[in-house]
Amino acid sequence: MQTKSSIVSVFILAATSAVFALPAASLAADPGQAVSSDWNKPKWLSDLSLSAKESYDDNVLLVSGNGMQPQSSWVSAASLKLGFNLVPLLADQSTIQTFSLVYQPDFVAYDKASSENYSAHRINTAIKGKDGDVSFSFDNAFLYNNGSKIAPTYALNQLAGTGANQNDKFRNNYAHSIARERRNQIQDRYTALLQFNAGNLFFRPISSMTYYDLLTDLHNTGAAPYKGYQDYVDRYDLNGGVDLGYKIAPNLALTLGYRYGYQYQQQFSLAINSDQHFSSGYYQRLLFGVEGKLTDSLNVKIAVGPDFRDYNGHTPINDFNTTRYYGEAAITAAVAPDQSLTFNYKQWLFVASTGLVPYVDTTYTLAYHWSVSKQLGVDFGAKMLEANYTIGNDVAGSAPSLRDDIDYGFSIGFTYAVTPHVNVSAAYNYDTGRNGLDNLPANLEASYREFDHNVVTFVAQYKF
Repeated sequence: MQTKSSIVSVFILAATSAVFALPAASLAADPGQAVSSDWNKPKWLSDLSLSAKESYDDNVLLVSGNGMQPQSSWVSAASLKLGFNLVPLLADQSTIQTFSLVYQPDFVAYDKASSENYSAHRINTAIKGKDGDVSFSFDNAFLYNNGSKIAPTYALNQLAGTGANQNDKFRNNYAHSIARERRNQIQDRYTALLQFNAGNLFFRPISSMTYYDLLTDLHNTGAAPYKGYQDYVDRYDLNGGVDLGYKIAPNLALTLGYRYGYQYQQQFSLAINSDQHFSSGYYQRLLFGVEGKLTDSLNVKIAVGPDFRDYNGHTPINDFNTTRYYGEAAITAAVAPDQSLTFNYKQWLFVASTGLVPYVDTTYTLAYHWSVSKQLGVDFGAKMLEANYTIGNDVAGSAPSLRDDIDYGFSIGFTYAVTPHVNVSAAYNYDTGRNGLDNLPANLEASYREFDHNVVTFVAQYKF
């Protein structure tokens, strides 16, 4: 792992040095030309910045404190953002309007919890274009996380009998998801579409994918020393389909869509878990939507409809052919010339990374931005997340599946442009996890599903 990280660091240093060397070499070619100390990025270099971040995290594993005690730590991070605009490098053309590639590595170290150290390597690609009545786009977000291959162990001790305390395995879904994102893994997400316009009508083939390849070690958690150890499974969602749209106004359309997709969840081997349930399955989705501008200051994109599910016979639910609700929305409002408000919502059925029962994943987020001045920006955020596993109840394994976990959070942040090249920012984030099921039996330890989490962050960024 260390060798890979070192190679990446050397590559970053070499690439950055090459960027600076390009204008210097160009100027040196003409000895009669004065060399300027100022440097402007070439058109093909859209982003070049360096950031340093210091945070204080008061509950690294987001535990309740009933068993394992919250561990706090200072967190140091260094980041590079290297963005390329490839359109100027193409031959003389007007079809491709956007062709960007952004590489952003983040190197993160925990002062009091070195097992959480990681480096995240993100590559984002965006291609957009138009040729007459045909338009297209492709967006891809790839992540390789060079983190620990050892997952957390949620247990106060490894004892048996009356002295045992492995009740932290009952923790909130949103507790382990934070730690999971720091582990060794590959993620990839893309959306690709091609749109044909004919007057007020349009036809749009579309495909998308969400992919998680968890590279952490798997262990049998039924005996010491792995009681409470967290096994993560691989999973993905892949779908394709079409949208039919009708413009009821120049910038507003009604849509009817269809998706055919497959969700995959890795099945444990018998050596790891005797519970052989897993929730892979196919689905068909019908979507009714509206997208575009309702007013000059209000943009909407909303799609809702039924999900027709066909799960495999090893899924721990009563009805393998069930119909569920799907919905998503993105609404942006310019509430004033210097203020914006963004609301995002999604509810869908997905497969878990830690459990064997499919769950209803619901997200509500609200973000407010105020450009107080050319230098000062203020941001407020709020969220409500819910992971509801009550579609089924897997009683074959040692871990409980009957749960409805909720996470409420809010944030506030300030950004100040000290100079055109230097930004500083500070932010505070608060999360609280709660159990959404009443009257759970005492042996499912509902109180262990609740947590409080505070993070304070300071960032300094230099943009070239």
